[in-house]
Amino acid sequence: MKQFCLSVAALALAVLTFVSCGDKQVSLQRVDPLEKLLPETCWSHPYSEIEEVAAGEHATFQFALRSPVDLEGLSLSFEALKDEAGHVLESVTTGFVDYIHVGRTTPDPGRDAIRSVSGMYPDAIIDDAKDWKVPGGKTQPVWVSVAVPKDAAPGVYKGRVLVKGKGVKLRGEIGVKVYPVVLEEPTLWVTNWFNAGERSLKHFNPDAVLYSEEHWDYVRALAKIMKDSYQNTILVSVGLIESKAEGDKWSFDFTNFDKEVEIFQEAGVLKKLEVGHIGGRVGLWNSPFGVNVPGVDGKLPIEDPVAMNYYSHFIPALVAHLKEKGWYSIYCQHIADEPANDNYESYVAIAKFFKQYAPDVPIIEACHSHNLADIVDIWVPQLNFYADGYSFYKERQAAGDEVWFYTCLAPQGNYANRFLEQPLLKTRLLHWINFRFGATGYLHWGLNQWRGDDPSYESTGINLEGGNILPGGDSWIIYPGDKKLYGSIRLEAMRDGIADYTLLQMLSRKDEALAKEICRQNVYGWTTYDMSTLHFRLARRQILEALSGE
Repeated sequence: MKQFCLSVAALALAVLTFVSCGDKQVSLQRVDPLEKLLPETCWSHPYSEIEEVAAGEHATFQFALRSPVDLEGLSLSFEALKDEAGHVLESVTTGFVDYIHVGRTTPDPGRDAIRSVSGMYPDAIIDDAKDWKVPGGKTQPVWVSVAVPKDAAPGVYKGRVLVKGKGVKLRGEIGVKVYPVVLEEPTLWVTNWFNAGERSLKHFNPDAVLYSEEHWDYVRALAKIMKDSYQNTILVSVGLIESKAEGDKWSFDFTNFDKEVEIFQEAGVLKKLEVGHIGGRVGLWNSPFGVNVPGVDGKLPIEDPVAMNYYSHFIPALVAHLKEKGWYSIYCQHIADEPANDNYESYVAIAKFFKQYAPDVPIIEACHSHNLADIVDIWVPQLNFYADGYSFYKERQAAGDEVWFYTCLAPQGNYANRFLEQPLLKTRLLHWINFRFGATGYLHWGLNQWRGDDPSYESTGINLEGGNILPGGDSWIIYPGDKKLYGSIRLEAMRDGIADYTLLQMLSRKDEALAKEICRQNVYGWTTYDMSTLHFRLARRQILEALSGE
């Protein structure tokens, strides 16, 4: 296999800039964007590489801002990236990376877990800061993301980021090499379950009420950030559908359901529509499943006449409405979350009842049991269960089913996930795992499941769910601002991992053996990955050069 070395030409770019601040010095150092800078990080390995991407990808950059004295009034700006022919990359976002406190560490950390003495981890990208402050002695990450358009001319583009504040002005040089390769529309199914309910809405806009125009502005903001990070599958709650009893019959109002779906459709996010769960456990984890019926406290067994009557009206009405709206062909249905061996029979009973009225609707489920053959059509096992039952899931694919995987508060240990305490490369490699083992989708429950009065910035990792401690970052990967949303460095790592998956798919059509081997050299197995960012970039270069014929 051809060997590659990182370009020494990139060393012409400035690595470290010093600016006088009285008799002190302030530094802005270019840092590998896959490195997580902690507040106490006082040294970073020199890094000056030109970032290499296909047209249609994002190029990301990171700088470490350090000062022995307090800095105030900081803001960011950018001087356009240009190539020698005068072409410009105009879509550039800059931001200060905010630190998030992890109150409790992950119970089962991996061998490469990042331990912060301060308990603070970088995550939220504040892209509209005008008066940012940095205490003396604290490292402040500065983030730059360049969205390279699909029609960008190949070549090397150079620009610089500017940091200005009271008594200080710094600049950092960056470069992007765009290969003559165009990223295809990602085909990996990706869903991050979102919350647009009242509690979540109040964090975005305290004055907004449900189903007001301000509420729909919030949904539009969610749709935009999903689109920007390649999400293409949307979970919409059945709770948006209003049900009205008329004797033994029921009627349904889809107004709010339709409004939400249409917003995602207009944003270009809606490629697959997940309609939310109609049931859940009637008690603790091992208890059987029941279904929700409007006006009934708790959950009823599907065999209950009240439940049967309601769903004999609801399911046909839902199917007819989705056909009328043109969404039926992209529709899949959840029954109840995470069926396991202890309660799969009650799950099967509900699913079979549903299929009496909608026999050709795919059932999708995050599942902990194999006893769902010919019931579930889109299997979404937890990553460790996918590993343990890999031969079973290959059989299901051979039988025509789809197989995705999901992560949540588990698996922990050495498995890839998206916890704050994990390296960014590990989060990005989630979607190399998709390619390596043939899973065609990824699911996570926590796009914005904010909790508490201060949902994000002061503390995370202390939430309890069924007696479990949710690791830092598990509940959300975006952050609320004042009528806006902030992304995170973890979300950008996931986005770039989806792009990597797409490039590997493109290469596989050209040279399947090469694509598989490049992936294998980064994802050795289910819990063993090459965590060298240097090797990762060599692999990326090999993909781009193979696709471009260089």
